[in-house]
Amino acid sequence: AGISLRRLAGDLGVSATTPYRYFHDKNEILAALRAQAFDRFAQSLEQAFDCGPNEAWLRAQAVSRAYIDFALGDPAAYRLMFDTEQGDERLYPELARAGERAKRTMTRHVDAMIEQGIVTGDSSLIGHVFWSALHGLLMLRLAGTIEAAEFQRTLRASMEILVRGAGMKFPVSLKNPKRGAK
Repeated sequence: AGISLRRLAGDLGVSATTPYRYFHDKNEILAALRAQAFDRFAQSLEQAFDCGPNEAWLRAQAVSRAYIDFALGDPAAYRLMFDTEQGDERLYPELARAGERAKRTMTRHVDAMIEQGIVTGDSSLIGHVFWSALHGLLMLRLAGTIEAAEFQRTLRASMEILVRGAGMKFPVSLKNPKRGAK
């Protein structure tokens, strides 16, 4: 919100009018940056889903890990995607496309869990519930409100509560021994 096209041009070492050759206004620049961030985000979640084992619960864990890794690895992009005034995506078709792609990647693993009978319900709604819990925890972590160990402990408890609420017996294999939160 605090950036101007004049400041952006100065930071890039170009004249104050140069951005207007390529973009109508600041909102159009932010929309382009957000679309790129959503595409990178979606790609990392898609790769986690596609490269994971065929067991839906393990794929869900891989997607969650990729989500966390993206947010902690590129917090500026994550905040740009989710923590800024969004505006009307219909004005920016590329942003709308990238945002929809990202939303699909956040529920694809829930569809797989429903198909395998692990949970029951509306995959979009369940996906949004998981997303809101994870997003809230990540924003606390990015703000420095909770440390890595507390993040992991709260993440595990949140997922256990949510999964049980969705009718699934909580598996023991939630932990990812390969990586810890940053």
